Amino acid sequence: MPFKLQRREHASRLMLIAAPLSAVVLSTIVCSGLLFILNKPVGQTLYSFFIAPFENFYSITEVFLKFGPLLLIAQALAVGFRAKVWNIGAEGQMIVGAIAASSVPVYFVDSTSDWLLPAMIILGALGGMAWAAIAAFLKTRFNANEILVTLMLTSIALQLLYYLLLGPWKDPMGFNFPQTVMFQNEALFEPLFSGVRLNTSIAIPIIFTIVIWLFMERHFGGFKLVVGGLAPQAATYAGFSAKKAVWVSLLLAGFAAGLAGMSEVAGPIGQLQRSVTSGYGYSAIIVAYLGALNPLGIVFAAFFLAVLQIGGDVALVSANLPISAVHVFQGLLLIFYLAVYTLVHYQFKPIRSASLSATSDHVT
Repeated sequence: MPFKLQRREHASRLMLIAAPLSAVVLSTIVCSGLLFILNKPVGQTLYSFFIAPFENFYSITEVFLKFGPLLLIAQALAVGFRAKVWNIGAEGQMIVGAIAASSVPVYFVDSTSDWLLPAMIILGALGGMAWAAIAAFLKTRFNANEILVTLMLTSIALQLLYYLLLGPWKDPMGFNFPQTVMFQNEALFEPLFSGVRLNTSIAIPIIFTIVIWLFMERHFGGFKLVVGGLAPQAATYAGFSAKKAVWVSLLLAGFAAGLAGMSEVAGPIGQLQRSVTSGYGYSAIIVAYLGALNPLGIVFAAFFLAVLQIGGDVALVSANLPISAVHVFQGLLLIFYLAVYTLVHYQFKPIRSASLSATSDHVT
């Protein structure tokens, strides 16, 4: 008998919590099957993914180092997604934020001013916002699809990065590597502990998360933002601006992504490189959805994906896995979550055929 999806009247809170957990379990099962088919050590791989990141203090700090940018970008993206603004270009906004922030130590290479780091923070945020503003303008002025625009802007940002690193910003003493000079100490965040890369920039995503939670859950502006995206005509009738929802969502995402890019060049990297983003902009999309677009859920999702990334690095050596294995796991997480999340709000109902209905009516 054929079925159709029928929307549930009420979504169970228990099912909302179970959805991401189910996605993790299903992804793990499928990945284990793929590893078995490829003749890879399943047990060793799962151990590397989920246990190895907690084996020593340095690995734990590396988890939190990955956790910061994922949390920061995902919180901002979730605001836009709840407002139906599909920003897929946080990667490009992060790149431009990193470029803008790096301009300070690159052009003031001999400076030891205490204002270097604050200037980098401001320029990083403004750079990401400026890049996102291009998509916001095209969306509100010409109704351009923000998915395509933000994706294309990411490609442009990459080319801009390559041009700078292979041209005017290339370190003349860098053995021909595409990178800038190493930044001075005044342009870097202080490490939290001796001998680790985790630094004081971790405070930025934590503070940002608190602000986002207050804005979306306790402020009328957050409610207007969601209404402006969900029902533009009704929002306009009620005095809410759908265009404002687009601008706020994209600028907020650009702000967060720009700060994340700045935190990378002023933190663990210490210079501008081609691998400045490490895919945070795309991984944050998975984090946002795995956290059910909820500020608190995103915290747990960001931590889980950070563990997964560090565990993936360990698995590359211990289980001889290709780097694509981590991306496959992340992709499966998103696919399974969207599938399970659909069942949270919808249920299968059998469809009675027209002939069966007619027969029943005739007999009656």
